[in-house]
Amino acid sequence: MELLLAYAGIMLMTGLSFIGSAVGCTLSGHAVLGAMQKSPEKFGIFLALSALPSTQGLYGFVGYFMVRRHLLDTITAHQSYAILALGIMMGFVNYFSAIRQAQICANGIKQIGDGYNVFASTMVLAVFPEFYAILGLLVTIVVSGVI
Repeated sequence: MELLLAYAGIMLMTGLSFIGSAVGCTLSGHAVLGAMQKSPEKFGIFLALSALPSTQGLYGFVGYFMVRRHLLDTITAHQSYAILALGIMMGFVNYFSAIRQAQICANGIKQIGDGYNVFASTMVLAVFPEFYAILGLLVTIVVSGVI
């Protein structure tokens, strides 16, 4: 039973992170397609902004590698609940962070497509949701070291 709870945590950690990144990249990708009609020469800038929400999926994947050493038949209830809690926390933080970051990026992409010079401002604003995903990963790293 303990191992099953730990695997549920892994599933939530990775699954929600991957879904959030997929949705986020799709949201910002839609904005790129619209902006390309007006400014096709700015594709490189658009690509950089639309790829930002993909990092949360990577954080979920790294989180898995941090806790996988505990996935043994000898796992304790304490360890399994800790992994489940980390999975819930990290999965939801990454899910919402990726989507909210994508909304910022999509707005920036639209404005750049309309001729405004807001690339740097968009990157700075997109860092804020990313920061919380990084904090979630850091908590996972620290907690996985002590469980």
